[in-house]
Amino acid sequence: MRHLVLTGFMGAGKSSAAVRIAKSLGRDALDTDALLERQFGMSIVSYFDRHGEDAFREAEQQLVAEVLAEEKPSVIALGGGALQSAKTRKALARHLVVYLELDAAAAWARVRNSKRPLARDENAFHALLRKRRAHYEDTAHAIIPNAPRGAVREALPWLRDLLERPAGARMIWTSGKGWGYPAVFEPGVLARRDLWVTRRDAVTVSDENLAAVHPWLKEGIVVAPGETAKTLAQVESVCSQLAERNFERGRQIVAVGGGVVGDLAGFAAAVYQRGTPFVQVPTSLVAQVDSAYGGKTGVDLPAAKNYVGAYHQPDAVLVDTDALAGLPRAELVAGYAEVVKTALIAGGRLWKAVAAGVDLSKPLDPWIVFECARTKLAVVAADERDADLRQILNLGHTIGHAIETAAGYGTLRHGEAVSVGLAGALRLSGQDALREQVVEICRAAGLPVTVSGVDEREVLECIKLDKKRKGDSVPFVLAGGPGDVTPGHSVPESEVRSAVKELLE
Repeated sequence: MRHLVLTGFMGAGKSSAAVRIAKSLGRDALDTDALLERQFGMSIVSYFDRHGEDAFREAEQQLVAEVLAEEKPSVIALGGGALQSAKTRKALARHLVVYLELDAAAAWARVRNSKRPLARDENAFHALLRKRRAHYEDTAHAIIPNAPRGAVREALPWLRDLLERPAGARMIWTSGKGWGYPAVFEPGVLARRDLWVTRRDAVTVSDENLAAVHPWLKEGIVVAPGETAKTLAQVESVCSQLAERNFERGRQIVAVGGGVVGDLAGFAAAVYQRGTPFVQVPTSLVAQVDSAYGGKTGVDLPAAKNYVGAYHQPDAVLVDTDALAGLPRAELVAGYAEVVKTALIAGGRLWKAVAAGVDLSKPLDPWIVFECARTKLAVVAADERDADLRQILNLGHTIGHAIETAAGYGTLRHGEAVSVGLAGALRLSGQDALREQVVEICRAAGLPVTVSGVDEREVLECIKLDKKRKGDSVPFVLAGGPGDVTPGHSVPESEVRSAVKELLE
């Protein structure tokens, strides 16, 4: 049996959360800071002042080792700096580590008037969080944003389940107004037919290609593969087949496949009997890093991509990164465009990893998939319905979607069009050096950065039909640099025309 261990920075609420979780699980709650104060016979503040941080960390490491060695499973709240110890991080690998994530501003607001020894200077406080963040993220098996409060309570049933799952399973919790769900990453679930996050009476929707690999999917609804299947007619077909099965809206639809299946099945779930629960099980790279999260569902019209749809959040997302090994190389390469886009949005460690170059002839690092998902989920939690911030996820898509539509659905893979669109967006951003860097990253991955056989006028007309347009104005998402992507920019038509012309061979 594993301990459930809460980690996070000062002010994350670990101690109070440990008490609530322990009560629910029928376990003891242990707070290592409280245990240390009892051992010292004085407050941590006093011990710090008398003996210094090094002495405190040594005592903390020893006590944490003793607590983790206890056979009786507990819920343990660790001090904010405990993960600085490599020995502690190693010892935590076999337990369920839950990172209560809190941004720097919210954390400072909670602790600035406390007597914590490392919360006496705001600049130093922010710098300390930046220094420690990687340890929190990399040690965690579950990441739960702890603002607004209540997320831990909502995620608790899933934490209980994770305690029973293999140690390699990881989870990101995301929530918004009136909704919350986990994105669970567990390799091998498809091969084991272990879709444990779904209900027993769920009906799968997949495509012919995936059903050929996993014959058990033929028990569900199977659609044609590719973008040409994303139509209202196909939605009607899926809904009719559900009705033929006497499918009730209290059951679940499970989308098993790439972005097309996820968008199509998600939209069917949104409209069938005015709303049916559904789960995303993404199997393509583009779906695992982007389209499976955030509740955007829909289909294409001949005039424009994703023009008919609905916001319909899933009950859960279950990601099997082993599924990527079976993808045709062209599909994997196309999906990598969304990785590059997401890394540009995220900046930081994810951008550094992508900028260093990735060899797609080898299995993609699951960490990259996980971090891309985290980036998107954080944006969606802040802006579910594209009011402002969420529009940054369309970096490269305004031109990319227009090229994809003008070329004819199925001519270009979505990721290939996005790759070309990224080159255009960075040209409009005036970031020539970054544009050249991204172009080289995309080329090295095997992605196109220009396209032939597409009419310039048709592309410009399709841009004018972009879903984000306001009157005659189409706002663009532009980049000032990695981690500095903003929406709502007005760009002169002449500059758009020049950028598009550059992309068309």
